[in-house]
Order: sequence, then C-alpha cells, then structure tokens
Amino acid sequence: MRQLPLSLRALLATAIPVTVAGVVPWLMLGGALPRVPAWRYGLLVPMLGGLALALWGIVLFATRGRGTLAPVSPPTQFVACGPYRFTRNPMYVGVTCWLLGLAMFTGARALLWYAVLVPVGFHMFVRFVEEPKLRRRFGAEYEAYTQRVPRWLGRRRGTREA
Repeated sequence: MRQLPLSLRALLATAIPVTVAGVVPWLMLGGALPRVPAWRYGLLVPMLGGLALALWGIVLFATRGRGTLAPVSPPTQFVACGPYRFTRNPMYVGVTCWLLGLAMFTGARALLWYAVLVPVGFHMFVRFVEEPKLRRRFGAEYEAYTQRVPRWLGRRRGTREA
C-alpha cells in the first residue's frame, strides 16, 4: 500500500486529538474561557505535561512507526520507546491529563464529566478494538510488550524494579 503524503499524514495525526481535546471542550465552554482565580493557573503545568506527552506519542508514531494514529495510516513499525516504555497508551494518558486539568482550570462541571467519560471510551476502544488489532499485526512482539508495560500507568502486576 502506498504511503500517504506527509502533509495528509500530519493532518490525520492531529485531527483526532485536536477534536477530542480542543474542539469539543471549546464548544462545551461556549467558545470562550471563563474567568478563573489566579491560583488555578498552576493547573497549566499538568495540562501542558499531558499535551507534551500526547504530542510525543504522535511524533513517535510518525518518526519511528512510520504512520499516524488515524486508522487509514497506522504505524507500520512497532513503537516501544520513549513514553511507550511506561504506558502502552501515552497519547490517551496525555489527553486525559489535559482534559482533567482543563476541567479543573475552568471549573466547568460539564467539562469535568466529559473529562471523566472520555477515558472510559478510550479504555473500551483500547481493550476491544486496538489491542486485538495490534496482537494480529505485531504478534509475539506485541504480546511480550504487554507483559512488560502496563496499559495505562504503574507497574505490571507481578513485576518488581531491579
């Protein structure tokens, strides 16, 4: 299969997270940020950390995996470096941090519900769609990876640090 042009792959790579983490929350906030107390600006730190984590995952998909997170142009190479050494889903973890931080920053109750429900959707998608596809696509390499690296955060059960 012929690879999509870089510009189209870049657009596809950013369309999903920009929509989930940017467009939908912006619409939920009525297109404007509310006034927030000064102390809430400290929440920008975890928000930006989440954004950086998600972007790092996207860049690794493009550079190491030779693909995007879009189903029409998935990575052709298995990616298990960078943040993928600590979580199998750094993009989802990053977007979740961003959304939770944004909800707390703005104090928007609807956005808080969104920030709680989106990760539930992520989990269902990962568990029942992504992981079966990755097992078929990368076989034993992916299976060994799932034994070393947790789906979300923390350590794999039964593992200990050296």
